[in-house]
Amino acid sequence: MKPLVFALLLAGLAACSAPDQPAATAKPPRPAVPGPNLATLTDSAAPAALLAYGRQYPGSEVLISTRLGNVRLHLFDDTPIHKANFLLLVRKGVFDETVFNRVVAGFAIQGGQTAEQRTIRLRRYRLPPEIRPGHFHRRGALGMARYDDEQNPGRLSSNTDFYLVQGQQLAPNQSAAAAGRRLTPAQTQAYATVGGAPSLDGQYTVFGEITEGLEVLDKIAAVPVDPQDHWPRQEVYIKAEVVQ
Repeated sequence: MKPLVFALLLAGLAACSAPDQPAATAKPPRPAVPGPNLATLTDSAAPAALLAYGRQYPGSEVLISTRLGNVRLHLFDDTPIHKANFLLLVRKGVFDETVFNRVVAGFAIQGGQTAEQRTIRLRRYRLPPEIRPGHFHRRGALGMARYDDEQNPGRLSSNTDFYLVQGQQLAPNQSAAAAGRRLTPAQTQAYATVGGAPSLDGQYTVFGEITEGLEVLDKIAAVPVDPQDHWPRQEVYIKAEVVQ
């Protein structure tokens, strides 16, 4: 998986305001959120810090709001590092005002970046893979991307670049060929009936799934994109909150 700038205010705007109009007030700072300092986390320190955070501040349901509708996500207990990381970033507002930055119809939509990160990849900690046989890339699966495989032999996940699988319905022989391995009966049936992206199985961590809003996934997957990098021509901003 391959992994937004506000217009500047005109300098003379304040000077042209009527004298009896109150000056614009700065946006209040976001309240402090308990948890690890994201700026100090490293690949080696992140797992223990996130596991501790997940035990102290549990959660399992996240709501993502967009201009095309809302998507509710359930996070899996048996991928505790990815789960705790996602909860922490949502609560700290990291995903707010980011966008779905890579959209490939019939495959997946990827989110968690801003336009500023489109050309400059910020240094981030990464997550150890938590690939579980029971969680695969059926339609609606929530996974985490990764980068730089040549310098990433441990296949560590990105901490912010998540994706939602749209995929396609595939006959048993097609899904097995795409996966490059023999599939379980549950996988074969799911890919034939609801669809998915079996080529991603065993390669990326699936740590949740859509429980409401599959139709919104389809709407986002259908937006016009730049053919070079699959960035939507009209931004699909993200707002995220932990709801349970």
